[in-house]
Amino acid sequence: MRRLEVLRVAMMPLGWRCVALYDRREFRFPVPLLWVYASGHADDIGAVVTVRALPGEAWGYFEAGNGRTGFISPCGDVKAAAQALDVLLKHRLFPVREWA
Repeated sequence: MRRLEVLRVAMMPLGWRCVALYDRREFRFPVPLLWVYASGHADDIGAVVTVRALPGEAWGYFEAGNGRTGFISPCGDVKAAAQALDVLLKHRLFPVREWA
């Protein structure tokens, strides 16, 4: 939850809305999740992010539901993780533009 909360704080200045789905009893998810989405007319565009273990005792942000193929970024650099997620979400909002 701590790593997701740090990512949530980093995403907010970039203009993304975040909903923390951490409470296991309330949401009935087996792991904490963070829903990051666009505000306004495109609030159906977003990503649900979770944290998974990486080799070498590290942790990484992953898009939930995509397994290991949903890797976004290592948790060690939250600014880089927020930028990677920002690019992913902008591409979903505007698939014809280049964001990289």
